[in-house]
Amino acid sequence: MGEEEKAMRAFQIGNATFGDGRLTVIAGPCVVESREHSLMIARECAASARRVGLDYVFKASFDKANRSSHTSFRGRGLEYGLEVLREVKETLGVPVLTDVHDVAQVERVAEVVDVLQIPAFLSRQTDLIEAAARTGRAVNVKKGQFLAPMDARNIVEKARHAGCEKLLLTERGASFGYNNLVVDMRSFPIMRGLGAPVVFDVTHSLQLPGGLGNATGGQPEFIEPLARAGVACGVDAVFLEVHERPAEALSDGANALPLHRFESLIEILRNIHEVAARGSGAGDGFKADRNSTAK
Repeated sequence: MGEEEKAMRAFQIGNATFGDGRLTVIAGPCVVESREHSLMIARECAASARRVGLDYVFKASFDKANRSSHTSFRGRGLEYGLEVLREVKETLGVPVLTDVHDVAQVERVAEVVDVLQIPAFLSRQTDLIEAAARTGRAVNVKKGQFLAPMDARNIVEKARHAGCEKLLLTERGASFGYNNLVVDMRSFPIMRGLGAPVVFDVTHSLQLPGGLGNATGGQPEFIEPLARAGVACGVDAVFLEVHERPAEALSDGANALPLHRFESLIEILRNIHEVAARGSGAGDGFKADRNSTAK
């Protein structure tokens, strides 16, 4: 892949579209807490997205392998998690997304889900990216907190080389000193210039990693303004962790969006997206060249 800007590769995942000028919502709890809870969140988020007129993908992890403490809840295991994700998909008719942490998980998970997600800390793991790409499923790679946006070119090259035709790149903030993240809004057009639709993981971008000592803190009061800014910059999708009672969430409650705020937020985001889409070239992608300024 050369330095030139790549043409955007739009695609569909079930009934959700990425990269064709639409704004899509990826939302759900951080982790599969229970069958009933996952179905409830998926049903509420899908209904809200339908009323607002946005495509929707449900997300939840069957395992959180990078928790701060060994005592933190990680999930209920691969088989239980996949059973729940399958039920969400079949019952509600929505695409589902989950993380894979190891090459050994990839084929089994790909039998159930529509999108295989590579966590940020694993975004340089070549074997994992290539294994996910070879399944034929869509792959969402979260750019590591330690990577510059133009370094996502290497992620794209690995995935494309392994045959991935449905690739998403996700921004989730960059490390900024200790226990803090910051979002560089330039990353959205830079990564879109690599030819893959770009997702903004709003809620993880507001984490305070390890900020509580044995757990990660967060700043959920900034979810709405940060989401509005990202959509104005021309992202293809927003990623939101949602919970009806964040204080009681078994994982990442400190940065989750309360469920009752979900619909009003995505309605505002839809309106901003419609305005931004009418702009002259806004969000069309910048040349991903570390030696030049964006043109």
